[in-house]
Amino acid sequence: LACNDDNKAAIAEAGAIPPLVELLTSGTAGAKEQAAGMLWKLASAWNDDIDVAIAEAGAIPQFVELLTSGPAGAKEQSAGALWNLTCNDDDNKAAIAEAGAIPLLVELLTSGPAGAKEQ
Repeated sequence: LACNDDNKAAIAEAGAIPPLVELLTSGTAGAKEQAAGMLWKLASAWNDDIDVAIAEAGAIPQFVELLTSGPAGAKEQSAGALWNLTCNDDDNKAAIAEAGAIPLLVELLTSGPAGAKEQ
């Protein structure tokens, strides 16, 4: 469903973003990875409203936390989501930098799992 931009907008409009962000903190390791991946896909719609909704739901600090202590798959998904959230959004760029993501992303490049390095 989330491979189509119209579906991504419908998913966001249906209210899926806050529960997905909640899973980033309260879910199992697998749920955290899946939630981060879904948010990454939603952010890739290049839809400013979706990007703002993801940031406003509190996802950025949760992605940073996953970069710090999450399972390898969640780190990869979080890195991808953060990358997508920076595209065309200066507020998200600033929020991501302020949340401390930059050194963590650099660390992933040097010593993280192979999939995270690609993101």
